[in-house]
Amino acid sequence: MHCPYCRDTDTRVLDSRVADDGGSIRRRRTCSSCDRRFTTVEKMQLTVLKRSGATEPFNRDKAIAGVRKACKGRPVTDAQLACLGQEVEDAMRLSGQAEFAAHEIGLAILSPLRALDEVAYLRFASVYRAFENAEDFEKEIEILRLERNAQAGFETGLRPSTSEAHSAPTG
Repeated sequence: MHCPYCRDTDTRVLDSRVADDGGSIRRRRTCSSCDRRFTTVEKMQLTVLKRSGATEPFNRDKAIAGVRKACKGRPVTDAQLACLGQEVEDAMRLSGQAEFAAHEIGLAILSPLRALDEVAYLRFASVYRAFENAEDFEKEIEILRLERNAQAGFETGLRPSTSEAHSAPTG
């Protein structure tokens, strides 16, 4: 590590701390030559394995560009997309892996996008899950409906079968 003040390479670490999110390490250092102190931050570099076999550093903006297309004409703000990008990157870092196939990143986007906007989710999913026909859309829409109904029942404290059980005539 070069000292940023005198460029000497003889530096030593005084203190190391892992960031709250676990994605980086902060090191407090001192230079043996000029006695000045400085801080460095080390982050795990996420890389993307492209279909061609090439690798490149993960770029959150590039990942969000595809989502932005799916959100065109939808009530989704840039701030919401930025949050989605951060959520996806955090999930990738927490997995402990450093390299991801490009397709895996697209799949990692699906869940937070579903929570953000269902129409944008369907658009994006149609590409990443390779929908081939209208039936694929219909199946995915049915899954969304079932999940929404289950969530609504959970939030109101009702189970779908509760009302049916109490409405049966007693004889």
